[in-house]
Amino acid sequence: MYLDSEKKKEFFSKFGKSEADTGNAEGQIALFSFRIAHLTEHLKKNRKDFSTQRALISLVGKRRRLLDYLKDRDIERYRAIIKELNLRK
Repeated sequence: MYLDSEKKKEFFSKFGKSEADTGNAEGQIALFSFRIAHLTEHLKKNRKDFSTQRALISLVGKRRRLLDYLKDRDIERYRAIIKELNLRK
């Protein structure tokens, strides 16, 4: 599987406070970004996979809401995660 528990721990330890802190916004944004990249590659090969397309749109919305939350709460953390993940608005 492309996303196992070790990979998730790696994301949360790198972007979050610790690997056990899975509710951290930065860790979730990083995890969503990884999943979005994976689904985008899948959809490039399988253009008619509409259930995956719907899941991708849902993930992009979740990541956007988390980024908006982080921007409202702490602009420095927002800027840091945008810079680290190479996201743009």
